[in-house]
Amino acid sequence: MRYLLNKIGSGCLVLAGVIILIFSLFILFPSAEEIAVGQRADEKTRAAMRAEMGLDLPKGQQFALYLKDLSPIIVTRQVNPAYRGVTLNIGAYKLMMKAPYLRKSYQSKKYVYDILKEAFIGSFVLSVFAMGIALVLGVVSGVLSALKPGSVLDKSCLALATFGISLPSFFVAVIIAWLFGFVWSEYTGLSMSGSLFAINPGTGENELALRHLILPGIALGIRPYSIIMQLTRSNLIDVLQQDYIRTARAKGLSNFRVIWNHALRNALNPVVTAASGWFASLLAGAFFVEYVFNWKGLGKVTIDALQQSDLPVVMGAVMLVSFIFILINVLVDVIYVLLDPRVKLSA
Repeated sequence: MRYLLNKIGSGCLVLAGVIILIFSLFILFPSAEEIAVGQRADEKTRAAMRAEMGLDLPKGQQFALYLKDLSPIIVTRQVNPAYRGVTLNIGAYKLMMKAPYLRKSYQSKKYVYDILKEAFIGSFVLSVFAMGIALVLGVVSGVLSALKPGSVLDKSCLALATFGISLPSFFVAVIIAWLFGFVWSEYTGLSMSGSLFAINPGTGENELALRHLILPGIALGIRPYSIIMQLTRSNLIDVLQQDYIRTARAKGLSNFRVIWNHALRNALNPVVTAASGWFASLLAGAFFVEYVFNWKGLGKVTIDALQQSDLPVVMGAVMLVSFIFILINVLVDVIYVLLDPRVKLSA
């Protein structure tokens, strides 16, 4: 528990630094109200927008208000109607447990929370699909290569992994989209663009379109597959030469049990590190790949917000991305202990 609390505390400090950095950039951004109302608006309209956005307050009060919006627990006299949560009355004050309030988009006037929630679902499904492809194929091909180093299979897997890690993701995405979504589309039945939900031309309703996952999932999974395959291969080769593996074989254990129960578990720590880092990156938004395939996820939403100078959406997206990385890093530290008994909590 002490180990876990230390990790959570470190993550909270990092998140606090991110909040300060995001708010500092927001303060330094010139004329945020012009973005919301347009450059041709008169001074009265701009002043009203500054008051609505809280930009007419001193910087210290603006920061305190921003922290209040983000805090999951607040004690206040008057609750902002935009807050979402549970309120308890304590005399003249109100105790509220709420979701972080990320304010409203300058452009669409929608709550940033709703925009990011919808985009996060798309990124999450795409990331899980891509990471699943990379993990299954990477671990399996890495094990097969390690069992027969120098064979044709080993050389073929290494060549594919080298090819995959050498090409930028956006270039792979363009090639895959052009070949399988345009040139060979009548054979594959796939399109160059699409999101998790598509409108049915017959009924006009949104339907789940899992076929749109295939091309961006492959494009996203190629690079993590290459890393996972090479890490699995190199670590498993080292582990198979250890004394305890020879002892296990001498006891008459089957080759499958030696590899699965003893060798592979001890070889997976670097793989877990790589996989967690890649999954966090994919989940945070594979910006170029999502943009190439017009996939509605965090990456595309953030790029669109940057192009439109929609600061609340950009700030909320950066905050969510930071939280995802911190959460996954904490979970990975716990998984280390579960995978490898040699890793001690005290370390």
